[in-house]
Amino acid sequence: MTLRPASAAALVALTLAGCGDETQAPGTDGPPAVEPAGAVRAPAAGPAPRRPADRLAAIDGDAAVHPVRRLALRRAPHGRPLARVGRRTEFGSPRWMPVVRRKGAWVAVIAPERANGRLGWLPLRHLRVSRVDVRLHVDLSARRLTVRRGGRTVLRMPVGVGAAGTATPTGRFAVTDGLHPAAGSPYGCCILALSGHQPNVPQGWTGGDRIAVHGTSAPSSVGAAVSSGCLRARDGDLRRLMALAQLGSIVRIRA
Repeated sequence: MTLRPASAAALVALTLAGCGDETQAPGTDGPPAVEPAGAVRAPAAGPAPRRPADRLAAIDGDAAVHPVRRLALRRAPHGRPLARVGRRTEFGSPRWMPVVRRKGAWVAVIAPERANGRLGWLPLRHLRVSRVDVRLHVDLSARRLTVRRGGRTVLRMPVGVGAAGTATPTGRFAVTDGLHPAAGSPYGCCILALSGHQPNVPQGWTGGDRIAVHGTSAPSSVGAAVSSGCLRARDGDLRRLMALAQLGSIVRIRA
């Protein structure tokens, strides 16, 4: 259910708390090896423009940004630093963050360094800007994930959701990474890591709190409320999802 920040090695460690089979106790899986994938597309990004604000204004649709160097993520424009973000995520993917607000030469982004529902601010002058035309929508009551591209539905797929006491958090999140677990992993073919955090981590779990969409070795759990917060899907659907999603895509999860 949750993702632990990994080392900078070519193969990083990914830990999912209690999101494997429902017969497995949280934490008993151990951290499977994963590869930061090229399975999820990064937005096309040219050189950092001299006037990034002009480029952002010209984008038709949703925008995402990529830092050209390590930057302080701030509470507000020119505000207190909260964390530092670099060109790559903790799992090794190019870091793309969706823009949800702009104030002058600053943009507010969704980043995993912030709590659910909280934004971080970055200066446009140190960011590459690109369009992201894919959005993910999750309906927890229907237990369904929908992918829309350019406003058109291109995929609908059933998902397993969080059980009582460890419900999948709702809100607005972002796609941060596409990962391939090692062969034989209980997480299936693929893991689509999200920026969101599980506020109700299972008792005794120490591996982290990030949520994801991932596969499962118990396909019968897809469509059921059995996980510790992650969204489970069948491998065939996950492969189609990984081919459609973009780093920096916004993910809306509603009850």
